[in-house]
Order: sequence, then C-alpha cells, then structure tokens
Amino acid sequence: MSKNLLLVFTRNPELGKVKTRLAKTIGDQKALDIYKLLLHYTKKTIQNINCDKAVYYSEAIQENDIWENSKFQKNLQNGKDLGDRMCNAFKNAFNKDYEKVVVVGSDIFELQSIQILEAFKALDKHEVVIGPAKDGGYYLLGLKKMYSEIFNNKNWGTETIFQETMQDLNNVDVHLLVELNDIDTYDDLKQHQELLKHIQLND
Repeated sequence: MSKNLLLVFTRNPELGKVKTRLAKTIGDQKALDIYKLLLHYTKKTIQNINCDKAVYYSEAIQENDIWENSKFQKNLQNGKDLGDRMCNAFKNAFNKDYEKVVVVGSDIFELQSIQILEAFKALDKHEVVIGPAKDGGYYLLGLKKMYSEIFNNKNWGTETIFQETMQDLNNVDVHLLVELNDIDTYDDLKQHQELLKHIQLND
C-alpha cells in the first residue's frame, strides 16, 4: 500500500446525465460520447502514476468498466453536494492512514500526469495544493490533513469557488498549479480539435 492516494471523481456515463451544459448545444448522445472520451483520457493520464488510486462514482459503483478492480479502489460518492462528497472522500482516505491525498475530476482534457506528480511532491513542503480552473473552480485539490471548512457553505459550480477556497485557506501554505480549462460548454470543446473530430456536429 502506498502512502499516497489519488481520488478520481466521476459521473456514471449515462445518457442525459453528463455534460448537461454541453448537451444543450450538441445533444445528449454526443455529450455522452465526449464524456466517455474524457474518462478514457483521464484513465490514460493517471494509470502509470505510482500511488494508490480510488474512483468515486456519482450514482452507482460499476464493476465491469474501464476502471479495473485490480488497480482502482471503487467507492460511491456520499453527501448532499460536491463539497460534502469530497469531504467524506478525504476523511475516508485519511482514516485509512494515507498521508497525501489528491482529488481530480474526470473531465479535464488538459490535465497531464505532470500536474498530479507535482501535487504529490508539493505536499512535502506545503499544506495544500490546488489546481485552479479557468471557470473559477479548481480541477485538483491535494491535502495531507483535513481542512473541512473548504468544503462547507459553497455554491458549487459557480465562478467563485476557487476564490472562496483560497479565502478559507488564508493562513495556510498553499501551492498553486498551472491554471487549466475543463470542458463544460461548446466554447470549451471548440478549443480541442482532438475531441471535436470525434463528433460530427449538425450546422
């Protein structure tokens, strides 16, 4: 068992339940196709990182999917909102005696393994690591002890999440990673021709 744990928060890939903002432009099926591509990209990005890994599903744990049971711990997200669910996942990890815990989303096409490796390394010298997203949220959070306040009283999905989190950590040594863009809208998608070529849009 490694002392480092990487958490991947993922939505179950179901029609009409993923990338709903993107689906308003390209339709539910193509939004689902894009999300599945993002899941495969995320897995490829993290699979060779030397740490334990856990997938947290939004709706139900899936046994026969891209996340092999032999390589990934499987858990169900638990809580009333995203903050509550992340808080519970971190608590669960620290209760298992992990020393460094990093969470990433599953829809960051710009995410590379180098950012995750940097996050784990930065936790040697810093208390918290955050990867800010261009939409005002964050794509990565790394902790080596609980800061429950950063998960509470937030309007998740808004453009003030990163700023509010930094305010919560005003007296804490935080290391910031490079800013990346997640894919929530068609404007986000248009920046990535590799993804666009997989779907044929109707004009």
